[in-house]
Amino acid sequence: MTVEAGEDWDDVVAAVVAEGLAGVECLSGVPGRTGATPIQNVGAYGQEVAEVITTVRVFDRLTGQILIFPNGRCRFSYRTSLFKAEQPGRYIVLAVTFRLNRDSHSMPVKYAELATELDVRMGERAGVSEVRSGVLKIRARKGMLLNPGDPDSRSAGSFFTNPVLSAAQFARVEAAAAGPVPRFDAGDSRVKVPAAWLIEHAGYGKGYGSPARARISAKHTLALVNAGGATTADLLALARDIRDGVRAAFGVTLEPEPTLVGVTL
Repeated sequence: MTVEAGEDWDDVVAAVVAEGLAGVECLSGVPGRTGATPIQNVGAYGQEVAEVITTVRVFDRLTGQILIFPNGRCRFSYRTSLFKAEQPGRYIVLAVTFRLNRDSHSMPVKYAELATELDVRMGERAGVSEVRSGVLKIRARKGMLLNPGDPDSRSAGSFFTNPVLSAAQFARVEAAAAGPVPRFDAGDSRVKVPAAWLIEHAGYGKGYGSPARARISAKHTLALVNAGGATTADLLALARDIRDGVRAAFGVTLEPEPTLVGVTL
């Protein structure tokens, strides 16, 4: 299935699910356009677009050519790609082609929170419609669906990526935590640690910050919210406070997930 870059992403997911196709149902509710998905390698609840993208059609601003990048050339990895990390700004995404499964059931559920919502065991499958509905319910509870009546939805989504640590780095985090630390296998003897867990255990709970300006969402620790009167400087000051506190507590430097334009963290 080829989708033009300007198509609303969640509209695409809804249409795919309605057709009984599997492969992107866990990415329901992600705001933005389809052309952004390969740049970020958008992922949520155990799925990433890199798993189903076959090609990305781009305009090369350097040469003026229109090119077709196969999946392998995009250099996808966790929340990044060639387009974001290696040559940012060079390529304008024009269209994305996905290979989906004509199956009314999802891929095996890989995310514990989603498995609980669907009342299935990890590794079991569920209907794509049920998975989409479950993901939207979870995102709504976290303030991760745009809602004019919910001030916690005024965010850029997850502000920090989950750090991927070596075995030695993770051992230092465990020692600092003086207890068990949640982790997920990231391959090559590395583990991924939830940034939300690190933030909360460094002393930055839900709602931390200014109640009238920039604060952590009351629903989700990874979302930094404009409570109504925040400036860019306010938001960045909050992000620096959190980053520095996590680094002091655990020796891990969190990296921002949104692309910062004209400012640094």
